[in-house]
Amino acid sequence: MKSIEVSKIIDPIPASDGAGVKLKRSIGVDPDYFDPFLMLDEFGSENKDDYIGGFPPHPHRGIETVTYMLQGEFEHEDSTGAKGRMSSGDVQWMKTGSGIIHSEMPAMSEGRLHGFQLWVNMPAKLKMSKPDYIYIDSDKMQIHKDRDKQVKVIAGKFENAEGPLKGHNVEPIYFDVELEKVKEFNFQLPSTHNSFIYLINGEIKIGEQTHDKLKNSKLILLTNGEKLRVLGLSKAKFLLISGKPIGEKIARGGPFVMNTKSEILQAVQDYHNGTFVKK
Repeated sequence: MKSIEVSKIIDPIPASDGAGVKLKRSIGVDPDYFDPFLMLDEFGSENKDDYIGGFPPHPHRGIETVTYMLQGEFEHEDSTGAKGRMSSGDVQWMKTGSGIIHSEMPAMSEGRLHGFQLWVNMPAKLKMSKPDYIYIDSDKMQIHKDRDKQVKVIAGKFENAEGPLKGHNVEPIYFDVELEKVKEFNFQLPSTHNSFIYLINGEIKIGEQTHDKLKNSKLILLTNGEKLRVLGLSKAKFLLISGKPIGEKIARGGPFVMNTKSEILQAVQDYHNGTFVKK
């Protein structure tokens, strides 16, 4: 099997979104697009002023958003009628399809808020499909645990632990891994997939080749291959995310991601005309 190595190391860039929520953005800036992944944000602060404004109602079309809460609480409400409170460890997987208007507002006025939002592209044939909202309670997620590591499976399968999401077109893998010092995480990835690691904290070594130091808040794009080996140089926590490329041209327009510029203009027109949410 071909060993997976480090392709590129990226320092996330400070940014803000919504009503002034401070975050660190990696995918969506550099690289602009890592098919099928459009954007990756990490939000995290103990200062309420950095998150209290939240994300008031706003539209999306043509993408999926995956929100993973590590700490804190958010209230979700959208145009499908879905409502829910995300707590520590929960995941929200939202397929925006033909169009959804939603809000994500902090359900806390103090304390630490920490989480991630990933945007996943949708193929042309699904971009105008009916929106769907999937809420995954942390209690329903399976975890593999041994003396070396803990792997929480949000999507995909690790050993006997399997994620709740089935039959997805990009065949996603989404693991939250906690690795002990001088211990290894080994996993066989599909060679067809684009994969990355987001190092949340700690220091790790990836693959067999030498690379620059990997420590705290780093996006690491991986080469295509099958055999992934991660060594904990300290106790470490990271996300492993992988998906099958869609291989289609994309057009972006803020919260809309379609295949052509005319489709973006149509989305803007629909939103301003009040015909954005399909009945």
